[in-house]
Amino acid sequence: MSDDEPRGVRWPWARLSLFWRTFFLLALLLLGSILAWLQTLRSLEFEPRAVQTAQQLASQVNLSRAALIHADGIARISLIKTMKDQEGLRIVPREPTDQFSLLNNDALSRRVAVDLAERLGQGTVVANMVNEQPGLWVSFVIDGDEYWLQTDLNRVSFAASTTWMIWLFVAAVLSLAGAALIAGLINRPLKELSFAASRVREGNFSASQLDEHVNTSEIREVNIGFNRMAQKLAKVEQDRAVMLAGISHDLRTPLARLRLETEMSVADESARAYMVADINQLDAIIDKFLDYARPDRGVALNPVVLGDVVDACVYSLHKLPDVRIKVDMQEDLVVMADEVELGRVLTNLLENAKRYGKSVNTGIAMIDIAAIAREKWVLIKVRDHGLGVAEEQLQQLTQPFYRGEAARTAANGAGLGLAIVDKTIQRMGGVFRLTNSSSGGLSAQIRLQRATRL
Repeated sequence: MSDDEPRGVRWPWARLSLFWRTFFLLALLLLGSILAWLQTLRSLEFEPRAVQTAQQLASQVNLSRAALIHADGIARISLIKTMKDQEGLRIVPREPTDQFSLLNNDALSRRVAVDLAERLGQGTVVANMVNEQPGLWVSFVIDGDEYWLQTDLNRVSFAASTTWMIWLFVAAVLSLAGAALIAGLINRPLKELSFAASRVREGNFSASQLDEHVNTSEIREVNIGFNRMAQKLAKVEQDRAVMLAGISHDLRTPLARLRLETEMSVADESARAYMVADINQLDAIIDKFLDYARPDRGVALNPVVLGDVVDACVYSLHKLPDVRIKVDMQEDLVVMADEVELGRVLTNLLENAKRYGKSVNTGIAMIDIAAIAREKWVLIKVRDHGLGVAEEQLQQLTQPFYRGEAARTAANGAGLGLAIVDKTIQRMGGVFRLTNSSSGGLSAQIRLQRATRL
């Protein structure tokens, strides 16, 4: 690729899979080899065959002419009859009124005719039909009289070129089939490796084992190395799950005791409320860590009524004095999702809008929830009316532990809420995107598959 070529431009060749690249390269090599052989065979076979055929015909004409010249009248008639019956050679006088078509069907025929004319004289005519009678006709002269020598056209092979073309066509077809087979054999281990890698990426380590007993040593070593890597990753994943379960148990137990002791022993009501709020926040942060650290396995998708999930998520927020929620949705929208996971997503988005989307003037979080169906998808939008986010930070908000500017981080958090949303939506086969609204505020947009019915 040249330096001045745009990076986004890719040649069509680059879009081909490895199988088709290998196939086309092998096919090009084999077809080039076949064409080279064809040219070689034509140069080695064409000229000798033309000379041999012309020599055979010239010998038949010369022998027939010599026999007729040296035979008397009675013997000549008997000789002509014998030549016709036993050798298939017919000699007839050439009349000025004879109608004939020259033998020029292909390059070999024309080359034979030219060579015969050189051997028998420039007036020699080679025809494949005389007076509507097919055959191989060659004119010659005896004592000033012109004659035709007719023989069977099949006795002289002019089909050799056609035969070679048929064999070359068969060879080309077999070569292409062999190229496809070779490309498939080369590509199969890579496809299996790609499939196993995708299973590892999805966290399904049991389905990612490759054959360690293949005949090819290089592929066997790669498969063994990949299997060992997958086993270590599975062990790491198992250890992580055990560690997270331990963290959840070991931290929540003392937090629960602290909450109870605070409510019972702290006399100052204001201090007690702050301490309980801090403990609740620690508990919520632990939940966020556990949610984000869950394995990236797919979830079971079922038809879910979107309106029911939204109503359940906004129910508790309606009673808050600093939150105003407006819902604008099409009726009977059904999406393919996990109901619990979708509820967690919307709860995270609403919590994010409640914390960071408050109006500077009123101190109230105005949250809009909208949903509409578009062909096979349902588009869901959760928007606040806060200050929004700088454009260069939008892509980073879904990164774990990233926290934006102070205007949107007045409340304490772990920086995992939007990362969890993005991860969960991907597991459900959807798309999540953050944009700044044109009239102010941050807009979270979700696209999920539309379900036709429950």
